[in-house]
Amino acid sequence: MAVGHRGNKSYFQRTSYHASTHASSHVIQCVPFARAASGIDLRGDALTWWDKAAGVYARGSRPEPGSVLAFRANRAMRLGHVAVVKKVINSREIEIDQAHWGQNRVSRNIAVIDVSPANDWTAVRVALDNQGKFGSIYPTHGFIYDRQIGENFAAAGEPRALPLNPAPRDLRTPAEQRAIPVLTSIPVADEVAEAPAYGDLAADAPERSLR
Repeated sequence: MAVGHRGNKSYFQRTSYHASTHASSHVIQCVPFARAASGIDLRGDALTWWDKAAGVYARGSRPEPGSVLAFRANRAMRLGHVAVVKKVINSREIEIDQAHWGQNRVSRNIAVIDVSPANDWTAVRVALDNQGKFGSIYPTHGFIYDRQIGENFAAAGEPRALPLNPAPRDLRTPAEQRAIPVLTSIPVADEVAEAPAYGDLAADAPERSLR
């Protein structure tokens, strides 16, 4: 499979696909949405994307615009989930575009924060709708990049303070919860960026499978 770096400009051009292509669909699935928006040509349920990307696409633990955040399967999402990074706010916060999270539609500019102790994006929380709060702790694999293996990518900025309300659930396995705690607050940076605008999301997260 030929893979090439398309850059941020192409990502934003591709986002025009969302509304028109899925307008007549009853359910807007996360996989075709992420594939069209990111240019990453992987097939199958979202839970398979991380392994399928091995040896084909670069993978890593740092976000960049246009990359795909791969959520692991858990008891709330048997088939996993994939979302496209829209903007990197800092090393602990991004904004994503995604489909079929909470509602059968596309959600844009949704804040996601990394709560992993190592800042490796293996445990995240997704913003709730219009509350300035974040939902359950979801385990993730990391990011898939639309480029060949070995190419460099830009590092994120500094972390900043964010409102960390108590997580409704921790969807990591019990063993992971014991071995790897999560942050209960985000370090404060010297410079604080403007808080993101939160989109319309159903409270917390899906209780069904996402494809």
